Amino acid sequence: MKRGDKNMKKEAEIKYEDAVSEIEQIARDMDNGNLDIDQLGEKLKRAQTLIDYCKAKLTKTEEDINKLIHAEGK
Repeated sequence: MKRGDKNMKKEAEIKYEDAVSEIEQIARDMDNGNLDIDQLGEKLKRAQTLIDYCKAKLTKTEEDINKLIHAEGK
């Protein structure tokens, strides 16, 4: 299993709202200077993974909504 696959599996187990909250916390920590350079690198990677997860979740939800709208229109 590739590392990215493992991260996506881990993301699938959390809620969208929890992912957004974690991204917001990472942003606050960065703004406040609470991270050393090593932590910063790791947190940036984590934030990017969470952002990708959220984008995918939003895209899927939009597609599902569009399918429902088009199905009702038939």
